[in-house]
Amino acid sequence: MSRPPFPPFTLETARQKVRAAEDAWNSRDPVRVAEAYTEDTVWRNRAEFLRGRDEVVGFLTRKWRREQDYALRKELWAFTDDRIAVRFQYEWHDDEGGTWRSYGNENWEFAENGLMRRREASINDVPIAAEERWILGPREDGDTTPLPLR
Repeated sequence: MSRPPFPPFTLETARQKVRAAEDAWNSRDPVRVAEAYTEDTVWRNRAEFLRGRDEVVGFLTRKWRREQDYALRKELWAFTDDRIAVRFQYEWHDDEGGTWRSYGNENWEFAENGLMRRREASINDVPIAAEERWILGPREDGDTTPLPLR
C-alpha cells in the first residue's frame, strides 16, 4: 500500500499531504484515517501512546464518540524531506452540552511509500459558547483560508 504524495516533500506536496489529512479526519471514519498510517505506526496524542493501525482505529472510534460534530482545519507549519509540522484547530461538543475548540500542533514522519509512520500531537481544549463555533464542517473545494488566532 502507498499514499502519494511521497517524500521528499516540496511546498506543494507538503500542502497536499496536509489537506488530504484534514479531509480524511473530517470524514470521522477511523478505518479511512488509519489507512494513511504504516501498520506499525507510532503515535503520541496528548498523553496517550499508540502503536499500530488497530490501536489507531480504536482510539479514533472512542475520540469521535466523545467529540461529536467534530470539524477540523489543519495548516502546514514547516516541512523537510520526510517530515511535516502542522498546526490545527477543531471544534466539537460533548454529551454534557459543552462546546470546545481544540488547538494543537502535530509532527509527522513519513515512510518512502507516503504512509505516516510517526505522529506526535500536543493539544489543548478551550471551552467556547456554541455560537462561537466557526468550523462547522469540511472545507469547500479550493478553500485555503489560513487558521485565525482565536
